[in-house]
Amino acid sequence: MSNKTLIRCLSAVFAAAMVLFVSLVPVPAAAEPRLALVVGNGAYVNVARLDNPVNDATLMAQSLEQVGFDVTLITEATQDELIRAISEFGRKLRTSGADTTGLFYYAGHGVQSFGTNFLVPVDIELHDAADLSLVGVPAQAVLRQMFSARNKTNIVILDACRNNPFVAIPDISDNGLAEMKAPRGTFLAYATAPGEVALDGTGSNSPFSQAIAKHLDTPGQPIEALFKDVRNDVLKQTDGHQIPWDTSSLTTNFQFVQAKVPSPAEIQMRQLWDSVRLSRDPVQVLLFMRANPDNIYAEEARALLAELMSSELKQGEEAPQTKAPPPAPVVDPAKAERDLIEEARKTGTADAYQTYLEAYPDGAYSELARLELQTILNKEQRTDPISDPPPAVVEKPAEPKTDLPATVAFNTPLGVGDPEIATRSIAELITGSPRFPPIEGLPEAVWKDKTCSSCHHWEQSNLCTQAKTYLADSTRALEKQHPLGGAFKEALRIWARDGCN
Repeated sequence: MSNKTLIRCLSAVFAAAMVLFVSLVPVPAAAEPRLALVVGNGAYVNVARLDNPVNDATLMAQSLEQVGFDVTLITEATQDELIRAISEFGRKLRTSGADTTGLFYYAGHGVQSFGTNFLVPVDIELHDAADLSLVGVPAQAVLRQMFSARNKTNIVILDACRNNPFVAIPDISDNGLAEMKAPRGTFLAYATAPGEVALDGTGSNSPFSQAIAKHLDTPGQPIEALFKDVRNDVLKQTDGHQIPWDTSSLTTNFQFVQAKVPSPAEIQMRQLWDSVRLSRDPVQVLLFMRANPDNIYAEEARALLAELMSSELKQGEEAPQTKAPPPAPVVDPAKAERDLIEEARKTGTADAYQTYLEAYPDGAYSELARLELQTILNKEQRTDPISDPPPAVVEKPAEPKTDLPATVAFNTPLGVGDPEIATRSIAELITGSPRFPPIEGLPEAVWKDKTCSSCHHWEQSNLCTQAKTYLADSTRALEKQHPLGGAFKEALRIWARDGCN
């Protein structure tokens, strides 16, 4: 690997570490008031009763409260109670200010006569169509009250297109409701198309109200898109027999739940992951996983790494292999190594990765194997805190050095190297800054005054796994440059040899 590639990778790692120090900016909550009047009528005295309106109104009241509405819920309202509630609702809107959002929801019987829609109170008694305006409540009265507030956004939802309860009365023979014009800044939603009949529902709620409650808390969804989803749900649930209808004169982009605004830290992490993901470089993916083991992209990174490794393995298998002359068959070392790492990847056990590392401590896939082994061991330690420690890498005796300490502990001074190293413990050193550049010629801006703990995810258990690799091939491993110097690596080897205490 070239120095330029390593510099690029280490720069990405340090950038990821610095993300952790960015302050989170809170998202301001919506300041505008939200008022709702919710009505459910089903226990009619003189016309056909309905089973679900009270359930629907209760469900809508709960759903609206969860998205910030101050809800007034009335059920089984008489004409007088319904008129009083609508009048009081209008007064609240007028005194709440121009930024207030008003919402009126009605479930129950509703009828049209001569193109005018009426909400039906539970105590209605009607014998002549001419008396409907005297005993019913005009839907226009609701629109008039809301429009009088001069607020920016009003929403009217009518689940009142059930079957006509007055079929026996002449001049009231039209089904459903008539289409109304939406005053400026108003969104009107009907359970079904004008002149059609909506279903009360075979369960505890009508299909229309159930679908609204399902989508109401979708973040960042404009109301027009929300009711399009409601329409599709109702069509599916009713086998195409009921088509919800809406009309709008809104001048604002209203959302029941605002989209979550990502913090600067989340934006930076996403940008970093996008650059690593698009590179499709296994080395960069490995470094990203090591620097950010617990972030939201960890699983996606692991999946991408597995895909890239699988692709490399397949390319190796498809490449022409040199055949030894007969009769003595020769095993291709590269293929043997690929087979062993592929077997470990499929098995996914610590033993399988350990077997690979013992056979190829400096193989082409050794970094991947160590990372996967450490991940597996960490999971086992979290789920079984009193389990036996993972098997250590087979030690190879190192050349005795007279100036090395007999033993090294995690929290005691090392006693080896220059005074700055010798007088400090492993625990203290790994939280400090590198003393030397990890790679010769690496600019100081990349490594100077940075901490290595976030780069390597150093803690006692993880550092022990790394230190044990120095036992398998101490000469080659100890010759490699280290940001804390060679004396520190010598101390790590002794610490690992004695069980990482």
